[in-house]
Amino acid sequence: MSEHNKAENAIEAVTVSLHDLEQSSLPFNTLENAFGPSSLGILIVNGLPSRFNELRHKVLSYASYLANLPSNELGISLLSCVYNHDELTCPSSRYLSGWSHGKEALKNGTYDTFKGSYYVNCSFYQGPGVVVTPSADFPEFTAPNIWPAESSLPGFQAIFEELCNLIIDTAVLVARACDRYASAHIMDYEQEYLEHVVKTSKVTKARLLHYFPPEISATDITDSTLQKSPSEPTSTNYDSWCATHIDHGCLTGLTSALYIDEAAHEPHIPQPVSSNPSSILPALPALDAPPDPSTGLYIHARDSTIAKISIPSDCLAFQTGEALQVITRGRFRAVPHFVRAGGTAMVGQKVSRNTLAVFTQPGLEELVDRECGLTFGAFSREVVSRFG
Repeated sequence: MSEHNKAENAIEAVTVSLHDLEQSSLPFNTLENAFGPSSLGILIVNGLPSRFNELRHKVLSYASYLANLPSNELGISLLSCVYNHDELTCPSSRYLSGWSHGKEALKNGTYDTFKGSYYVNCSFYQGPGVVVTPSADFPEFTAPNIWPAESSLPGFQAIFEELCNLIIDTAVLVARACDRYASAHIMDYEQEYLEHVVKTSKVTKARLLHYFPPEISATDITDSTLQKSPSEPTSTNYDSWCATHIDHGCLTGLTSALYIDEAAHEPHIPQPVSSNPSSILPALPALDAPPDPSTGLYIHARDSTIAKISIPSDCLAFQTGEALQVITRGRFRAVPHFVRAGGTAMVGQKVSRNTLAVFTQPGLEELVDRECGLTFGAFSREVVSRFG
């Protein structure tokens, strides 16, 4: 069986309900099937609050508005107060606060221009106005957030924080289930440690992602209406939107992707922008599915196959990170994953992919390896040096 054919066989991830998490009633084998050594390293949570669907659609629509802000304007327009991208970037944070585009090095040495990211520190989960203490040693974790002005993207900060808080609330419940398992299976495991880490961290990081519409030349057009990708993916085009990697935090909360045809529904910010603090930009119409069914999130399964993962739009997914693997002494394993752009689209379409990832991470001084006294800060430095 070819790599392509194996990848096209989507595998259903383990799914649990929010109610079961709240009741602490997940069987241990469910967690093993989701996160264990033979698992896909991902858990789907359904039965979320009704507010979630609206939050997801609106926040992911903002990813398109944000990514399409003008990049060549000087300063802030005196009339519209529209930010350009340069004013939303933070080089001193290694571009891990605010807007980042074309700053991330890929495996072939080129810089990633396929997606733009908007990074936010989630210290607000600890309460309104709470910020993390700046650290010259860890600016990527402690740099202040850079929010667009309300006159630029009205309502963005409030609705973004609300969705992130909901995701972290759910991550706390997943962490609690992991703690129950670890306490029963790992000698001297500290009670409720993972829940403590997720609930109290001031360095949890949210990443709003906008995957730009793939640019396919006219030579790729095989008939009058369709643009198609090669029948057999290669190492250079398979992880075309986001290269294979593992997260280095504990649990990564993921929304399902929102696909928007930006040719049909241009993410143009209406002018004048309302000064009403409660106003928000309209949610953009979404496609029911990407034009190419091979587009999406893929996981390198433990048996060396590649599994395409579909997250229902009314659900959250939680992936395992490397810190979780260390904390649980290998009982739960980090998952290598990537995102594929695909290539089939109707001529004239410009289909982008928007999603939100929330990386729940320990505080910088929290221990991830008690035996050797390794803190998350030191662990992060080791990860950075490993991948250059």
